[in-house]
Amino acid sequence: MDPLVVGLMVAVATIVVLFSGVSVGTGLLIVAAGFLLAFDGMRSLQALPELFYAELNSFALLSIPMFIIMGAAISSTRAGPDLYEALERWLTRVPGGLVVSNLGACALFAAMSGSSPATCAAIGKMGIPEMRKRGYPDEVAAGSIAAGGTLGILIPPSVTMIVYGIATETSIGRLFLAGVMPGVMLVMLFIAWAIYDTWRRGAAGVALSGIRYSWAQKFEILPRVLPFLAIIIGVLYALYGGVATPSETAAVGALLCIVVAMIVYRMYQPTALWAVLRDSTKESVMILFIIGAAGVFSFMLSSLFVTQSVASWIGGLDVNRWVLMAIINLFLLVAGFFLPPVAVILMSAPILLPIITTAGFDPYWFAVIVTVNMEIGLITPPVGLNLYVINGIAPDISLKKILMGSLPFVGCMILGIVLLSIFPGIATWLPDAVMGPAL
Repeated sequence: MDPLVVGLMVAVATIVVLFSGVSVGTGLLIVAAGFLLAFDGMRSLQALPELFYAELNSFALLSIPMFIIMGAAISSTRAGPDLYEALERWLTRVPGGLVVSNLGACALFAAMSGSSPATCAAIGKMGIPEMRKRGYPDEVAAGSIAAGGTLGILIPPSVTMIVYGIATETSIGRLFLAGVMPGVMLVMLFIAWAIYDTWRRGAAGVALSGIRYSWAQKFEILPRVLPFLAIIIGVLYALYGGVATPSETAAVGALLCIVVAMIVYRMYQPTALWAVLRDSTKESVMILFIIGAAGVFSFMLSSLFVTQSVASWIGGLDVNRWVLMAIINLFLLVAGFFLPPVAVILMSAPILLPIITTAGFDPYWFAVIVTVNMEIGLITPPVGLNLYVINGIAPDISLKKILMGSLPFVGCMILGIVLLSIFPGIATWLPDAVMGPAL
């Protein structure tokens, strides 16, 4: 049978199985085992346990649970609300300053936690009620935090970037650096839209509501948030300064975050520490299970010559490379509507990487493009995880209003992809400057 026809059958079967309600990892294993059994017989199944184990037998994977522990330790404290309050005190006199404060808090908390849902929950619990109290429309209050939370998978340290690096065998340190400037660019685009939208609605007076903070009040809250920011800076310095490997850096960062949480927020009760480790273990096992299952799935595609045939077919298309990139972006965007970022990257990156490198695109630049597409998926239905997190925080705000408030930020992300395409140096300049040109 033609491998392209087999590939189409695999795509349909995967969609059906995943929409049946099974977990992503289990669904990938079911599809992989089913097609190997149908085309290669029982003997092909003997290799599946070894393939699954081999995919997880990597020291680099240790950084995933360590960074997740970092995020869980921070998320279990009042670091998010304190960070929001600190920015709100400093920016309260800026037109649209409350929205800007929320977006800035989302960006910083996303960098500390690396988790989009955790960012939405931590900042949204204080930010949404405060914005509504000041007179901001519900869609602005909810949509800005839903969008701001997406930055957690782009701004380093990012678990999504780690997964991409493992799936494509690219440098995790270089991937982290590649996400810095695009992350800052998206924050600036979000803030620019927030200020413009506030001015457009004539709501500047909402932000300038007469609330004033003294210099003492502005500085008194900083000691509660600066230690975590210092840890993030220290982690990045250790990583890029050649002091330690990503896994070693993540382990030290996780320990320091737990220690700071115990000292600053008095999180020394055994039950609180147990909750951090329990939740981190659950999320880590889920991600690692998907990675192992995706390895088996990729083996199935390769052994049935689906990967090679699809790459050859796309590579043989007589189209401009930017048309090719537009097609790939459309595919990633649609995939992100239905699947979590980790699953999309693990399933598609190994297939797409040789195609985009053959077309002359930088793999680290492409990692940022993939991640921004995944960010869009986090605030668009039918999955749109961040939309449901915000709806859980503020159940009286309808999903429709949350979605409408998020759509302008989707436009900002699409503009960000366009700018990255016109000026790829936004993603590649910092990695090249710090680590030298990629080989």
